[in-house]
Amino acid sequence: MRIGFAGAGNMAAAMARGWAGATDGPEAMLFADAGSGRARELAKEVRGEPAASLSEAAASADLLVLAVKRTALHEVAGELEGSAPPLISVLGGVSLATIREAFPGVPVLRVMPNLPVEVRHGVVCYVPPGEDFPSDLREDALEMLNALGTVVAVEEDQIDAATAVMSCSPAYVALVAEALARAGEDEDLDEGLAHELVVDALAGTAELLRTRNPEAIWRAVASPGGATEAGLDALAERDLQAAVREAVQASLDRMRE
Repeated sequence: MRIGFAGAGNMAAAMARGWAGATDGPEAMLFADAGSGRARELAKEVRGEPAASLSEAAASADLLVLAVKRTALHEVAGELEGSAPPLISVLGGVSLATIREAFPGVPVLRVMPNLPVEVRHGVVCYVPPGEDFPSDLREDALEMLNALGTVVAVEEDQIDAATAVMSCSPAYVALVAEALARAGEDEDLDEGLAHELVVDALAGTAELLRTRNPEAIWRAVASPGGATEAGLDALAERDLQAAVREAVQASLDRMRE
């Protein structure tokens, strides 16, 4: 399968890097952008093919990943004159109806990945496509997405909430990791060691969360009167849970604007 990319931003790059490192990735990847040069650089990095234009990338692809800014949707549709191979849209907050209006008659698979697809441990939410999306191509597309991590079907009226929880959250987790490592550095831990300790602790906790619920874990770690309990009390004073919920709501509000 030949996959074209309209856009070469962070999410497109993460997907391309993931596929480039997969044993069952696409046969070829073609890249086009609006002239920033990022498509050419990304093509070189993942041993893909730079396209002279978006039209060229679309004409040579079995699937076209629509990964431009959502404000550029109609500009891209105009350049392609509303004609394209079946689309995989990763445009946050842009409904299937809006994409179909821009590309009449073109089959669309609405997808939202998160950044860890770059290392093939991502989460990819998708809206089950309609019957206008060819069944054989649907299977091939989902197989390609499976190479990037865990693939989850989500109804369209839930995909914005899913995006706010799983696609935005790597930024929040990375921010927590940065804060923990810097706290270690404040106590004279080597920068590299502090980072390694935090990363491995987070990775282990993620695996533990597959078998135990969050409350069971924090209660098991926080012995009464102990060091962890003191830390949790400090977080409670600042209402960490409320802050995280507010972050999710802020992301949703922005998507829905």
